[in-house]
Amino acid sequence: MKILSLLILTLFIGTGKGCESEKKQAIDTAVVEYTANTRGSYQKITVKQQTVSVSKDRDGKDKPTVEKISDADWKELIEAFQTVDLDKLPNLKAPTDKRSYDGAAIGNLKVILKDKTYETSGFDNGYPPKEIEKLVNKVVSLAKKE
Repeated sequence: MKILSLLILTLFIGTGKGCESEKKQAIDTAVVEYTANTRGSYQKITVKQQTVSVSKDRDGKDKPTVEKISDADWKELIEAFQTVDLDKLPNLKAPTDKRSYDGAAIGNLKVILKDKTYETSGFDNGYPPKEIEKLVNKVVSLAKKE
């Protein structure tokens, strides 16, 4: 009986580690896009495979700038990504409403993972919902480092 209990306990402990490693690998295969736009400005930040690209051309005619993400920043990004429940992204509520009167650009977070797209509704740039605040702020900070 003790052996059976030990075997079951080992199975549960091993399964927990497997899920954690899956989440770490998920960002390696995911594409994270953050856009902020108004009538007069546009910025699209794309994080993919430890690189960040920034485009300020909404038509896609200009080539975006691409930079490698440092290992320290990548580690922070992984940690922030792991706190996000992708299935809840479409239902997040914006904490402020400045975008409705041109008081802020409209922000939007999109994650493409394994042929599935998860996307938020619009929120004020600089004021993301608290559930994704850490991830959004990290992605935006990567664009500022260029």
